[in-house]
Parts: sequence; C-alpha cells; structure tokens
Amino acid sequence: MGHPLRLAFVGKGGAGKSAIAGTLARVLARRGHTVLAVDSDPLPGLAFSVGVGDVAERDAPIPDEAVVERADGEEGPRFRLRPGLTATEALDRYALSAPDGVRFLQFGKLKGSVGPVVRSQHAFRQILDELPPDRWTIVGDLPGGTRQPFFGWGSYAQTVLVVVEPSASSLLTARRLARLALGDDAPERVVAVANKVTGPGDADAIAERSGLAVVAAVPWDREILAAEQAGLAPIDVGPSAPGVRAVESLAERLIEEAGS
Repeated sequence: MGHPLRLAFVGKGGAGKSAIAGTLARVLARRGHTVLAVDSDPLPGLAFSVGVGDVAERDAPIPDEAVVERADGEEGPRFRLRPGLTATEALDRYALSAPDGVRFLQFGKLKGSVGPVVRSQHAFRQILDELPPDRWTIVGDLPGGTRQPFFGWGSYAQTVLVVVEPSASSLLTARRLARLALGDDAPERVVAVANKVTGPGDADAIAERSGLAVVAAVPWDREILAAEQAGLAPIDVGPSAPGVRAVESLAERLIEEAGS
C-alpha cells in the first residue's frame, strides 16, 4: 500500500463531487490502498457512486447501541462511542462493505429533523478523529455549498478538492471556497477538479476565475451521467469511460505527490 491519503470533496450541489469521490475511492483501493469512503453530505450520493449494493443500508446511521450520552457533570461532546468501543472496532462493526474492498461510513441521511441522526453524527466524527493515521486512506464527500467545509465535517482532510463545473454558479462557489482556504483552520492543501468540461479552455478558465490550481479535468461523460441517473457506480457502468479514466489519472497524481 502507498502512503495513506486524507481527501475530501466539496463543491456546489450537483457539481458531481459524489461521482468523482466514489470513483476515486474505488480506484485507490484497486491500487492497494485500504480505503474508507465517508459521507457527511445529508443528501444521498456517495453510497451509490462507490457501489454500496444494499438499498436498505444506504441511508442507515451508526446505530444508537454504539453511542452513549454524556453524564451530568461530565465534560466533552454530548454523545460519544460507548465505553470500551474503539474507533477501529466501531468501523469494523458498522462500516458497510463496497466493491474492491472499500469500506463505507456515513452518519445517516436527513429525513426532516436533524434530531434522529445527532447521536450518529457525534460517533461519526469521533471515529474519524481517532482512527490510526497510518492505515486508512480516507475519501470523503462533504456537504454541498460553502458552509463550514474546511472544519467540522472536513477536519480529517489534508487535501480538499473543490469540484467545479464551467458555470457561473459553480465558479462563484469555488471562489468562496478558495477564500475560506486562506483561514487558520484550512487544510494543508485546497485544489480544484474541473468537472464536466467540454473543451481545453474550460479547465484554464476555472483555474483563472477560482484562483485554485486544477489537478484534474474530468470531461462531460454520458456514461457517468447514466450511472448517476440509475444510482450506480460510474466505475461499474463505464469502466473505460473518459470520465473514469480522468479520475484514474487523478489517483495516480495524488499517489505520486504523496510519495514525494
């Protein structure tokens, strides 16, 4: 296995971050990484893109049995993993299995009020904070938009990849994210992935207008679109599709940069 990576994808809703994140998780696993795909986006996406097959499990939170509430007078978060349950044990027990050996963890999908998943959210964050850093490559899907992307749910990431379409609204989101990347709590590195590009000038325009270095250009791809519409993993629907090939190139670049 290569050097473990800590990656998170963010961007405007609908920019395609889940499809790219899920495909990248599968590609890295095929290249020998022990991959944990983590989803803190309250809308469905990453489970489909990584290839979790069980429909009933796709939206399931970490179960209440894994979590206890803080006792009166006790310091720390309101909820935490029950005593004796380590982050690694919780992951082994509650993360779902996906193709190519990828494990998948989420805090659950919102169906109205946030209340039912609050316990799971705390456990989710504790697991990510306490996992051994030398074992897992983490590929995360953060909530869409610009609200707290670089801390909170994305605090585990060393590199945040902003997925940007060549559209005015997506570029506006990217510029806002680029400004947030200058803050004290920002990750080590924030870069852009140009998605749904239709010509060589799109990636250059995204780099110029966002102020972020573009590390990959993923073309507009009918097979990826068909996979997303069907709720399937792009790498399974179109393993040789241009978009999947572009994500494979991104994986090689990230692996090489980590090694150097």
